[in-house]
Amino acid sequence: MRPEILFPLFAPVGTLKGVGPRVAPLLEKLAGPIVRDVAFLRPHSLVRRTPADLSAALDGQVMTFEVTVDEYQRPRSQAQPWRVRVSDPTGFMTLVFFGRYADQLEKRHPPGAKRIISGKVEDDRFGRQMVHPDYMVAPDKREEIPQLEAIYPATEGLPARRVRTFALEALERAPELPEWQDPAWLARERFQPWREALERLHNPQGEADMSPTAPHLRRLAYDELLAQQLAMAQRKAARRREPAARIAASEIAARIQADLPFAFTGAQTRALGEIRADLSAGERMSRLIQGDVGSGKTVVAMCAMADVAAAGGQSALMAPTEILARQHYETISGPLTDHGTGVILLTGRDKGAARAEKLRALASGAAKVAVGTHALFQDDVVFDRLELAVIDEQHRFGVSERQRLQTKGQAVHLLAMSATPIPRTLELTMYGDLDVSRIDEKPPGRTPVATRAAPMTRIAEVEARLQEAVKAGAQAFWICPLVSESELIDLKAAETRAAELRETLGPSVGLIHGKMPPAAKDAVMAEFADGKLSVLVATTVVEVGVNVPNATIMVIEQAERFGLAQLHQLRGRVGRGVRESSCVLLYDPPLSETAQKRLDILRRTDDGFLIAETDLELRGGGDALGLKQSGFPDYVFADVLGPHRDLIAAAGDDARLIVTRDPELKSERGKALQVLQELFDWKAGLGLRDAG
Repeated sequence: MRPEILFPLFAPVGTLKGVGPRVAPLLEKLAGPIVRDVAFLRPHSLVRRTPADLSAALDGQVMTFEVTVDEYQRPRSQAQPWRVRVSDPTGFMTLVFFGRYADQLEKRHPPGAKRIISGKVEDDRFGRQMVHPDYMVAPDKREEIPQLEAIYPATEGLPARRVRTFALEALERAPELPEWQDPAWLARERFQPWREALERLHNPQGEADMSPTAPHLRRLAYDELLAQQLAMAQRKAARRREPAARIAASEIAARIQADLPFAFTGAQTRALGEIRADLSAGERMSRLIQGDVGSGKTVVAMCAMADVAAAGGQSALMAPTEILARQHYETISGPLTDHGTGVILLTGRDKGAARAEKLRALASGAAKVAVGTHALFQDDVVFDRLELAVIDEQHRFGVSERQRLQTKGQAVHLLAMSATPIPRTLELTMYGDLDVSRIDEKPPGRTPVATRAAPMTRIAEVEARLQEAVKAGAQAFWICPLVSESELIDLKAAETRAAELRETLGPSVGLIHGKMPPAAKDAVMAEFADGKLSVLVATTVVEVGVNVPNATIMVIEQAERFGLAQLHQLRGRVGRGVRESSCVLLYDPPLSETAQKRLDILRRTDDGFLIAETDLELRGGGDALGLKQSGFPDYVFADVLGPHRDLIAAAGDDARLIVTRDPELKSERGKALQVLQELFDWKAGLGLRDAG
């Protein structure tokens, strides 16, 4: 039950004064459906209104003047504005009004009346003017014009000033709430109480108050992060309390590992050890293996699946695309089958008798491992004894999709895999409810990819070298950038590039783009993987994890348009075999300073974790990591990719301590924390707010 103290904030926006049936949908679109959302709406800028005489008016400045209304110049047609001449002892100005209501001006502000006007000054061919003053009031109402005014987001039909009125009324409804922060932390950070922080948000005293590093904004951001981290810590604790099958390390897995043509790296051995410790503990495992491209996550998961099979259980490995599912199947089916563990591949393409046979193998327990796509959690897929769910590229799946797979068994262990390296400070926001194993070493034998940057003017030279390499049997990816908002324009640019390469290299140039149906994409990728195509031109980012060991060349056009992590992921498509590989970053000069640093770090290192950290430093917020924040929760106040990164770990530590000391949140602080979780809608049982 929501605490009664929060009822005013959870009332519909229609309960605010002046929010009728026409305005409510506009305000809801801008802020959200309840009063709390309007109270949490942040102003984006600040206007300082400078009082002055008309002789001191400055073009482009927001200023306030005391004037006399001199005369009205009526428009000759409806398309023209009303013009009102005003003056003071030092000069004059023209006020400009458009719209139907302008004819009421003369009644409200007759010639000879004294008025205080405030707005943006413009120098126009008609002279000095102010278009639609923000304020025009009688001198006895001058206190209505704030010297400092917070400017809110607006939408068509709802100007920023009305939004400000609603935000201030929503603020009035915000009650004093019990303090949920640790007193020592409050003192150290010099945080004001929650209600005061919210008040300062809407009544900034200067530019410093607009900065995300301002104490009141850090306080609100920390509140939000603590609510989220506490929900994740509670969920993790609940999972650990849930009894699950105890699975021991097996002889089969040891034999599979011994048969591999390579030895595990130290990081792989450590990750497998952490997984086995979880599986043997008798509690439900929730672990993420985070590793760079080609670091060997899948074979670690395969050994865990062999342990489960040896204990009589089943495992399911779910990948986001059919081509990735097939690739995983090809990687693990040989080693597992060779040691008596049945593996099936289940995708949307399976139909009729073939599908029915696979479903029977799963239901009877004859198949111990199922590899597939979303097809794995369809209603007619029944497992005999599912004990381990392995999810690849887990941020690509919705929470409900992951949960549906896990409900195919009792207290199923979860092992997630991600090939997008994420800085430690951000792991908590995406994977705070999972334990994380990092595979931060490359397997021996992986050849480094020689990375070079060249201006687009040298494209003919790149094509000539590519022609020589293709004649010698090499394969190459050629990535075209997203050059416009229109997919059709991007597609045309890629088609032109593919046609040009066919003229140079012959017919063995394939094209893959976002408009193609999945089956057609898979068919082109399969041709490339089978060596039937020498060059693959792609408009969209080539699927993460796609493995074509014979591909040794990666050309990326206009590399400056891609994020650093995206470039690193693309480069990871090559260098997967024994042959020397190269990546050519073509750019349009001149490069910005950030773009130059981006290309420089790629040339210097292939450490994905170091690259992710650098990307974060270079970009701050926004699309850091090249993820478009996919997988990241939607925050109201916290900017976890920028100035609030340092707060994540502190909130995570505090949350874990709270759950250890007061798991039921029964103490005074615990009760206040329950209010905090309700306030931000971050509750342990609320799966839809789950990161990812």
